[in-house]
Amino acid sequence: MPLAPPADREPVQTRAIEVTSYRRSDGQWDVEGHLTDTSAYAFENEYRGTIDPGVPIHDMWLRLTLNSDIKITEVDAAMDGTPYAICPGVASAFQKLKGEKIGRGWNRRIRELLGGAQGCIHMVDLLRPVGTIGFKTVKREAAQLLKSPTPKTDDMPYQINNCHAMASDGELVKERWPHLYTGTS
Repeated sequence: MPLAPPADREPVQTRAIEVTSYRRSDGQWDVEGHLTDTSAYAFENEYRGTIDPGVPIHDMWLRLTLNSDIKITEVDAAMDGTPYAICPGVASAFQKLKGEKIGRGWNRRIRELLGGAQGCIHMVDLLRPVGTIGFKTVKREAAQLLKSPTPKTDDMPYQINNCHAMASDGELVKERWPHLYTGTS
């Protein structure tokens, strides 16, 4: 069911984020994210002059290469469109991510390493979905490679208690992982 019909309105700005994961031939995974911000009207920018409707204000790219431990082995960051000349200079700061592991505490860790003036809020915003897709990609791919006929009872799937649908006392957990179900029925 879509959203309710909106009030009469006109567009102002659009942010688009696209994230794609890739299986590499060397056994690692690339996760690429692309963020664009566009305006629905022309406006003046002291660095770039007039920015026309649909021309990206922000046009930023990020690629993380992950190993089977979901550890970042390579980072590539690029800023093709920015509102200030100084912005692309912070792209190299994202190399701080090399060696970091994506998992619990990821959002906190990226704020510690790249929050505020240490990074770029738009690139940090892009790191969240890149991290999520990277984590899910490697977990799913690794599970396929290590598929065992009987599930281990001590393994807690990462999905449990990470959203309403996967509550440990809910129907999906009861069906998929009965040994981890915490409900009463």
